[in-house]
Amino acid sequence: QVQLVESGGGLVQAGGSLRLSCAASGRTVSNCAMGWFRQAPGKEREFVATITSGGSTNYADSVKDRFTISRNNAKNTVYLQMNSLKPEDTAVYYCAAQWYGGRWVRPDYWGQGTQVTVSS
Repeated sequence: QVQLVESGGGLVQAGGSLRLSCAASGRTVSNCAMGWFRQAPGKEREFVATITSGGSTNYADSVKDRFTISRNNAKNTVYLQMNSLKPEDTAVYYCAAQWYGGRWVRPDYWGQGTQVTVSS
């Protein structure tokens, strides 16, 4: 079993930055693909970014060039650096882990989520 705990969310003005962290426990996730997803009120959960065990990244078009996903395997932690935030980025952000370390298929574990609110 893997437990994922997100942190770093909060309230920020448009144009600002936040860094989300996802700390994994229970087992190492160094061989896992990791991802960030988000869900805005009244909307379905959507893909934000993923990173393979080898470090290859993939981003949603809406966040490309603004968000950066990274991982620190020594800390069993994945990050999401969010810059140039927009009000439409407001959502609950979820971390996810997939045992298969390559291309993202579907997650095996989810975190509880952290709220990000961007004011205009």
